[in-house]
Amino acid sequence: MSDGKKYDYIIVGAGSAGCILAGRLSEDPSVNVLILEAGGSDKDPLIQIPLGMGKMHEHRMHDWGFDAEAEDSVAGREIEAMRGKVIGGSSSINVMAYVRGHRGDYDRWAQKGAVGWSYADILPYMKRGEDWEGEENEYRGKGGPMQTQWAKNDDPLLDDWKKACVDAGYKLTDDYNGGDSEGIGVSQSTQRGGERCSAAVAYLHPAKSRHNLTIAKKAYATQIIMEGTKAVGVEYSQNGKMIKAHADREVLLSGGVFGSPQLMMLSGIGPADHLKDVGIEPVVDLKGVGKNLQDHMACLVHYTRPNYGKFRDLMRFDRMALAMLQAYFFKSGRATVLPGGLHGFIKTRPESVVPDLQFMFRGAPPGAHLWFPGIKKPYTDGFGMRPVLLHPESRGEVLLRSSDPRDKPRIIQNFFSSPNDLPKLRDGVKRIRDIMTQPALDKWRGVELAPGPDVKTDDQIDDWIRRTTVTAHHPSCTCPMGTGEEAVLDPELKVRGVENLRVVDAAAMPDLVSGNINAAVLMIAEKAVDMIKGVDPLPAAEGV
Repeated sequence: MSDGKKYDYIIVGAGSAGCILAGRLSEDPSVNVLILEAGGSDKDPLIQIPLGMGKMHEHRMHDWGFDAEAEDSVAGREIEAMRGKVIGGSSSINVMAYVRGHRGDYDRWAQKGAVGWSYADILPYMKRGEDWEGEENEYRGKGGPMQTQWAKNDDPLLDDWKKACVDAGYKLTDDYNGGDSEGIGVSQSTQRGGERCSAAVAYLHPAKSRHNLTIAKKAYATQIIMEGTKAVGVEYSQNGKMIKAHADREVLLSGGVFGSPQLMMLSGIGPADHLKDVGIEPVVDLKGVGKNLQDHMACLVHYTRPNYGKFRDLMRFDRMALAMLQAYFFKSGRATVLPGGLHGFIKTRPESVVPDLQFMFRGAPPGAHLWFPGIKKPYTDGFGMRPVLLHPESRGEVLLRSSDPRDKPRIIQNFFSSPNDLPKLRDGVKRIRDIMTQPALDKWRGVELAPGPDVKTDDQIDDWIRRTTVTAHHPSCTCPMGTGEEAVLDPELKVRGVENLRVVDAAAMPDLVSGNINAAVLMIAEKAVDMIKGVDPLPAAEGV
């Protein structure tokens, strides 16, 4: 059945990019926009309260439930691949880190064929979308929809950790989202007034009362409606009914790194041989769809903490209950603060253009839990740091399991298939261990729990990494823009060989940026808006 309405644009996915597209495009009252979201409302208090993130991750709430296929390279494990299934998408369930990456990332994109995506080109869009709590300058923006702020954790351990990093030979950075991301710096996050500032909060909710914007929740897109090689609409399932909606101008895919290539392939756009294998007649043979999957791999080097910190104190049940109530009703208190607070971006070789390792501080041990005297003992406090492999050479892919839209896609990561990846992550482990030996951390450092004192040789470290490594939840690049046979999109994010179809999300990235990816996705959507509207891009930044 048809929904009987006329739309100019249909957006598939109300995640980070989709919310921006819907909010920006519907600013023009003459344009009618439909946005489809397979998940439901984002009004869960666990989404709004920053510290609620832990419970959501533990129980995989508001999540698609994706897992990568088991691989021998990670000890036969199926590593979870969490992606948001809710209004706001992954920006409603992520750790709220705001990291733009290194300027060299975007210059590399431009050099590889993504013309118009150099650092000077994208910086104005980073600034347009941002409302930074610090001073506005040539790198930071004020007045945009997305609030960004410094981390508020006041744990004194952080100062000594920074000192230990300096003593170990690393430099500090005043602002890793400024001119140069290299160094150790205070974390930045997407929060506003004690709450999570998701893309939905920043862009979609302010627009939801507009007469020209329709938001369809629990609406699962099953196929792009094609007329020859032209995208003219989307078929979706909602409340047990199959509905067809038509787009007079464009269909915009923002279903994410797994969802966007899956929907394209279900619609006959992708590698012809694979489509035939699952019983789908190819419409456009586009070999790169679903290929080039990349993600940041990370492990956790962690220690006991002899003198427990404020966070363990907060995890007493009654205190946490009061803190959550205070955060929900008054947007203040300790449940609005995450137990992190530091990021580091490290070049392991001086000749490297961009950092190749990221350090993520963690101020609580794995398995931290609520406790209460006489009922459940408190956990042994601890802290640690994750080394993150920023530019893996390994490449995975996303495939269809069948022609049934309800079947989850196959996610094949091929972790450590490149011989260079594991040694680099091992180097990160060794570097963090070296930082931990610095005198500044003597009063904080207890017993090394992982990898553990018995894990000494390279082979032992590698074995530990294979058994414990997880993703940092930064999957991307499965519909890359650029040139060449594997490029799916042109630099305006249009799908090659298809009319009126674009991909605007993390799948469009040619390769990974040097850090968390949400800021890059927000920028991609901001820049895409001007491309879709057909207006001139913002002037490139000068002198940066």
